[in-house]
Amino acid sequence: MRKFFTIIGLVSSFAFYNAQIVINEVYTGGGLLTAILTNDFIELKNIGTSTQTLTGATIQYGPPSGQFSQYHTLPTITLGPGQTYLIQQASEGLGGINLLNPNLIVDVVLNFDGSAPLLGVGIQLGLTSGKVALATNSTRVTGPTSSNVIDFVGYGTADQYEGAGAAPSPTILNSITRISADTNNNNVDFTIAFPTPQSTGTILAVDDSNSNKSVFIKNTLVKNNEIIFGSDVQDLKLFNMSGQLVKTVSLKGSSKLNISDLPKGHYIVTGNVNNKKVTERILKE
Repeated sequence: MRKFFTIIGLVSSFAFYNAQIVINEVYTGGGLLTAILTNDFIELKNIGTSTQTLTGATIQYGPPSGQFSQYHTLPTITLGPGQTYLIQQASEGLGGINLLNPNLIVDVVLNFDGSAPLLGVGIQLGLTSGKVALATNSTRVTGPTSSNVIDFVGYGTADQYEGAGAAPSPTILNSITRISADTNNNNVDFTIAFPTPQSTGTILAVDDSNSNKSVFIKNTLVKNNEIIFGSDVQDLKLFNMSGQLVKTVSLKGSSKLNISDLPKGHYIVTGNVNNKKVTERILKE
């Protein structure tokens, strides 16, 4: 099948080329009663022999049947051979052990149907069945051979998968994990195993997410094309509703951010206030 990967921000395509950065492990029982871990996670890994960079990539999720429904953006990621990238997703909140040093804590999830994004949480992965894709951009993946697919995993009773069959179903106690290579056959490449989340690698991040829960920015107003903040805001980022980063800056207390150059519409604002991750949706009229 056709595989795509990015090198230093450029997208290169090769027919029947096996991707070097792949989906290595998926855990879906996060936070359920008696679960091993508090959060779902997706782990990427460079299984190739050279350093690779992903720029502008997304993680996309779909239910067992039907279209892909949600996605979130990824920062620029550089991984050497054998290095992994751990992405923390949603939690049911009932128990488990926290992930240790995830590379990315997802706190903005976009919906392909245009409905309001989910703030402060990651993707809620289907426990026993679903579809996960690593894609070059935010265009909705339509199947494992979509032109923007880097890697694709259908598990359980998923209606789409690579090769002749889906990967097995994960459980509260087990993840699905890649055995070794990428043969483009989900039923061959993955097995059920005890979850082993690993975070390593050289990460060039667009998102400085930390372990604190998201809170809302207080006293934030949009007036005369300016966002007004009542407190110091570090690492402020504005995303459009397609998940694209449109502005980034740090501000002092009572500072204003001019957004006259942005078109009208909804935006997601993220930043750090008093060492806490903050997230808010704003509307420029």
